[in-house]
Amino acid sequence: MSLKFKKVQRKIMFGADKDKVKTYAMAKASGYCDMAKLCELISNRSAMSSADVKAILDSLNWAMGLELRSGNIVQVGEFGNFRLSVKSTGTENEDDFNASKIKKARIVFTPGSSLRWSNQITKFEEEAEKKENGSEGGGGDRPEIE
Repeated sequence: MSLKFKKVQRKIMFGADKDKVKTYAMAKASGYCDMAKLCELISNRSAMSSADVKAILDSLNWAMGLELRSGNIVQVGEFGNFRLSVKSTGTENEDDFNASKIKKARIVFTPGSSLRWSNQITKFEEEAEKKENGSEGGGGDRPEIE
């Protein structure tokens, strides 16, 4: 299997190449793996039922939220680490800063060794271009008027 990508053009907003347009790769998802499918996949590799796996993952979610809100980094073995990060408004004077300047918290995930290995073995394939109007298969995303 390979990860599909498409080419996109983006304008450079700063630096030596400011205002130039460059082409970059953008990863294209091929679908979703929802909780039911994930539980089924895990249960196929273990002695647990899909319902048991879901109960464990639900408990993991609850426990991680509790630990993150307590200010702890949650280490999940070789899977990786989760931690909270905050975004805030800056003040010129340190004494003017208080908790009301914090806009939001977000969860940062750092993959562990087993997931980083997946990055190293991923192969890439350019997404096939879709045919435009007038080609086989109809008129694209708008209805045709005959």
